[in-house]
Amino acid sequence: MGKSGAIGNKIAATLASTGTPSFAVHPAEAYHGDLGMFTADDVAILISYSGETEEVIRLIPSLRHFGVKTIALVGNAQSTLGRNADLVLDISVEREACPNNLAPTTSTTVTLAMGDALAVALINRRHFKPQDFAIFHPGGSLGRRLLTRIKDVMHANLPLCAPLDSLRDVIMTITQAGLGVGVVVDNGALKGVITDGDLRRALFHHDRMDSLTASDIMTRSPLTVNETEMFADAENIMLKASVTALLVVNDQGVLTGILKLQDASQLK
Repeated sequence: MGKSGAIGNKIAATLASTGTPSFAVHPAEAYHGDLGMFTADDVAILISYSGETEEVIRLIPSLRHFGVKTIALVGNAQSTLGRNADLVLDISVEREACPNNLAPTTSTTVTLAMGDALAVALINRRHFKPQDFAIFHPGGSLGRRLLTRIKDVMHANLPLCAPLDSLRDVIMTITQAGLGVGVVVDNGALKGVITDGDLRRALFHHDRMDSLTASDIMTRSPLTVNETEMFADAENIMLKASVTALLVVNDQGVLTGILKLQDASQLK
């Protein structure tokens, strides 16, 4: 009821979107027919900070009759709701943020956090993956990010350099491609990658630049990703490794493209 009902709607939505079928039921409506939504396989999360909300408490006998297990989100485990639920989750707070300590503020925030914690626990228990999440979010930018494969957004215009290319030639290649990276290959074999960071480090560590070649400054064994992988997975790899680009290869290990972290903007 009231503010707790609004929080309940959000908890139900989060559970449903993360693979746990869920819906919110208004206590008063439940008592006038919506109890038919429940089955013995369900778990009812009953929310009442005081634990004495009449409309919530009077549902308990009916839920027991249907064989529905109950979880109470209450601020007082010894309340009527707390004593009669199968499981109690404590959402008590010292006081509300409201200056009069009356309007549900801090308590609703804690209730929301508890609901999110339940959802996250179920995500881990169900081994819910980004691909699963995408199934429930096919629309909008989120769906596009989760359903897009790397080969659909990668850059195929490869800025290729030879191992013996001069530093000047390397810079020209990187500049013309506009990707902030150069790829060093030798007879079709991937040897390394040269990023803006590699160029800056070369300037810092070498007094003379005219004799440097691509092989002198490149990063060997660069990170690669298969073109058939999901963009969201590649994005996570780049964020964890603190890099802004990945080299893309096919099933035969042949270089086919470059993926930039900024390519996420294309999917919004």
